[in-house]
Amino acid sequence: MKKMIIVITVFMSMSFTFAGNRINAQWENLFDGKSLDKWEQKGGEAKYEIKDNMIVGTTVLNTPNSFLCTKQKYGNFILELEFLVDDEMNSGVQIRSNSIESYQDGRVHGYQVEIDPASRAWTAGIYDEARRGWLYDLRNNEVARNSFKHNKWNKLHIEAIGNSIRTWLNGTPAANLVDSMTAEGFIGLQVHGSKKAGTQVKWRNIRILDLGTVAEFPQKVTKQVK
Repeated sequence: MKKMIIVITVFMSMSFTFAGNRINAQWENLFDGKSLDKWEQKGGEAKYEIKDNMIVGTTVLNTPNSFLCTKQKYGNFILELEFLVDDEMNSGVQIRSNSIESYQDGRVHGYQVEIDPASRAWTAGIYDEARRGWLYDLRNNEVARNSFKHNKWNKLHIEAIGNSIRTWLNGTPAANLVDSMTAEGFIGLQVHGSKKAGTQVKWRNIRILDLGTVAEFPQKVTKQVK
């Protein structure tokens, strides 16, 4: 009798709208509201501090882009966080990013999910920091641009799975990028270099669902049936 190969693919829904207790049990808080033990600063010398269970980033003069980065690297994951940003400020969230001596003397580079309160409103678009520039702006996504809330808390939902990177802003689909340049790296909170000191961006409720390496997700189970 011929052998039949049955491939069973276990794949978590991209939207995770069905997330129940089993999924929620795997979420990890990247910031506990008390310490920055899981983080380290790279790049410029902007000020990062903890206030009222938030991470607060503040611009300082004469310094390049600053990044508060996770010590751990992540490949496939779902990341959620909330942010509140001054209208005069530009910021972003680095994902799958790296800092190595062989690349521009350790300059932070990699995918950045934009935080952009300016009139163009490209928050949740995807920029390639210190490499290729814009990969997915929001000029053709008016609904996502209109989802940004000035002077209020906003929520980012980011899914990086294989060569797919997708973002949501306050529940509205924003970017949908297919790119395979970098499969793994740290997560970083950016304070952009500024000509004005004292502007701030705040982050809270930062959590991640770590789905493992590219090889591990999605998981495939193969059985032979005679």
